[in-house]
Amino acid sequence: MLVIVSAIGGAIWGGYLARRRRGNHLYILQYAVASAIAFGLVALFATIVLSRVLG
Repeated sequence: MLVIVSAIGGAIWGGYLARRRRGNHLYILQYAVASAIAFGLVALFATIVLSRVLG
């Protein structure tokens, strides 16, 4: 659940950054996808660490 929420949040954040930099549609899409992957991976590792520590 945390991974999905983080990926969606990363996509929104990346799209916002690219739009603020006045990028075209493909630039915005690229930033959104890259940020979603990055945020999702960070959340995945955090979830793994938390499950190992707490469980």
